[in-house]
Parts: sequence; C-alpha cells; structure tokens
Amino acid sequence: MDLVSIAEELSTVLESLAFSRPVAHVYNPLRYARAPHGEYLRRFGTPPKEAVFVGMNPGPWGMAQTGVPFGEIEVVKEWLGINGSVEKPADEHPKKRVDGFACRRSEVSGRRLWGLIRERFGEPERFFARFFVLNYCPLLFLTAEGGNVTPDKIRTAERERLTLLCDRALRRAVEYLAPQVVIGVGGFAEERCREALAGLDLRIGRIIHPSPASPAANRDWAGTALRQLHELGIEF
Repeated sequence: MDLVSIAEELSTVLESLAFSRPVAHVYNPLRYARAPHGEYLRRFGTPPKEAVFVGMNPGPWGMAQTGVPFGEIEVVKEWLGINGSVEKPADEHPKKRVDGFACRRSEVSGRRLWGLIRERFGEPERFFARFFVLNYCPLLFLTAEGGNVTPDKIRTAERERLTLLCDRALRRAVEYLAPQVVIGVGGFAEERCREALAGLDLRIGRIIHPSPASPAANRDWAGTALRQLHELGIEF
C-alpha cells in the first residue's frame, strides 16, 4: 500500500467520525485538496527515506489551504512547484475560509519549517532524497468562533477513536517509507509516534514545534531545531 492509497483510506474512514464541543467545524484537506496532496505524495514520497518528520495536524493557512503538511502557500507554489485545484470544505467557517493557492495569509509554522529546509538544501529533490514530511492527523478542528482545536483538546472518547485510525495510517506510512528515524515536530507528535510505531526497528525523537505561540520557538526556532537534529544523529 503506497502513500496515496493510505491517505485515501484514512480520509474515508475519518469521515465516519463525529465530534462534539469544543469542535464545531472539521476540515478534511485529504478530500477537498486531494489533487495537490496527491501530487506531493507521488512526487516526493518515494521510499526509502533516512528520516520522516511528523507534524500534529493542519494549520488553517497551511495544509488546510494547500493539502501539503506545514504547506505555507508561497513555499508550496514556488519551491515545491505544486499548484493544484483546491475545493471547499463541507462545513467552512466564515473566519477560516479556504481559498487554496489564492489565499493571502501565511502559515508561520510552515514558513519556519520549510524555510529552514529550503535554506539548508536549496532544491526540493535534495531534501526529499533523504527525508519526508507528513502530518499525524490530517483534519483541522475549529470551534464555533473559528478558533483552532488541537487533537489533544478533543473529548477523550472521540480522541481515542481518532487516534486509533491515525495510528494505523502512520504505521503503514512509516513501514512504506522505511526510515531509520522518525521525528515528531512537537511533543504531541512525538508521543503519538512512540505509541503508533512501537515495536518497529527505528529511533524516535523530537524537534521543537515552530508555532508562533511558543516563546522558545520565537527566540530561535531554527537554531534549536538544528541542535536537536544533531543530537538525533541527523546531518541536516
């Protein structure tokens, strides 16, 4: 089962889930941004990889717009060369509209992550020859007011059903990509990687999440992340 098949199956099974407060809106970019997401997987998801970076879930101005993990629009269009058709989510919030590649907002986390990658590797092919980036959960959750709800803030029973499906998909993706190291981007992603990938012959670590909500990330995210990668034995 390749990455496209894994994503399509995950997208389908996730749509059977229901969520209650604080979640009021759920976006599934694997469905409405299927074209650019599939292009990303097909072009860059060829195994084996040295290491795989795993994020938590889409941001409203990143993957929710482009279908690419941490997919800040300028990077996806200009550096990765992906600019596919993006439709609308089924239950769009007026404060978090999906305009696809016409969106004028910038995802800070994605700008930081892909900005560092572009700075270090120059060309996408040099990075993806060794690495890949995916998200643990492909869904974006919003409150009735339009605020972001991270997966760890979902009600326990609903979160357990969600993680069961996302754990299975992550394990299949990692088995397909056959990395030596899996790197959670932030604590939640690392925790889920350790749970989902238990028993596989690989190392699991973490880098700091590039979120602007993190004071540590705002001080020197790139320098901290590079030090953590070095400690994991990753030459970046």
